[in-house]
Amino acid sequence: MIDLLQRLLPRSLRQPRPVPDTLWQTTLASHPFLSVLASAEQDRLRLLSTHFLVEKEFFGANGLELTDAMALAIAAQACLPLLHMHGPSGEAVRDPLKLLDWYGDFVGIVVQPGAVVAKRKTTDAAGVVHHFDEVLAGEAMDRGPLMLSWEEVAHASLAAETGSNVVIHEFVHKMDMRGISLGEHPDGAPPLPKGFLGTHSAAEARSLWRRTMQQAYDQFREAVTLAERFGGERPWLDDYAAKDPAEFFAVTCEAYFVSRERFAQEFPALVPLFDGFFRPATAAP
Repeated sequence: MIDLLQRLLPRSLRQPRPVPDTLWQTTLASHPFLSVLASAEQDRLRLLSTHFLVEKEFFGANGLELTDAMALAIAAQACLPLLHMHGPSGEAVRDPLKLLDWYGDFVGIVVQPGAVVAKRKTTDAAGVVHHFDEVLAGEAMDRGPLMLSWEEVAHASLAAETGSNVVIHEFVHKMDMRGISLGEHPDGAPPLPKGFLGTHSAAEARSLWRRTMQQAYDQFREAVTLAERFGGERPWLDDYAAKDPAEFFAVTCEAYFVSRERFAQEFPALVPLFDGFFRPATAAP
């Protein structure tokens, strides 16, 4: 009941239960990409994570019993992209808690023990309907809950070596969904900050984003094709990034946050772009 009342209060009036020091330090130590953050960044992440835990409801599915440590691990990784961001409407923010508005369209987080098999159907250009199964480690639904596989979340430290992070992937999808109409599919072009990389209008900023991302996406798809058909070297990132621009955005964001040095080697053109989105105050135009 106390947690429910806290959730209903404005953020400025809340007094959430603090994250215990031991639990917080254990969370940082278990995730190298969090432990390398500067002290001030870790403090900001802790603040965001604490309020994130108030605002979200966690549900363990199929018998999974969620612990405080599990919820905090998800919260800290979900809040990592928010650390230096602008608000969803493009504005600079003074109160870091305003950054949680990026995740304001949902409350529920369903945590499965492992991957989930989802029934899918698609219609091809000839109008033929195809049914298939898709194995999911996570899924973000527009204006709806978010699902994560704990098996994947638990291996975040190891997965970082290959530039992967399922929590960041799904929460970046939520960012990408901001502003789209109901029923539309995200396209890998999230709302950008005002003055993005020196641009003078939202249209100019969006054009720069799409142009840069499309070039990198095309190059990645070509590398995947060369590997699959002609035995070329496989790309560093998961081939799933070649599915569509939205997945390319989410997969590259994973690598940007958990393996920045390797990401910069593989996608140098995307570094200033992502800095401009995730760190607008420090990005150079």
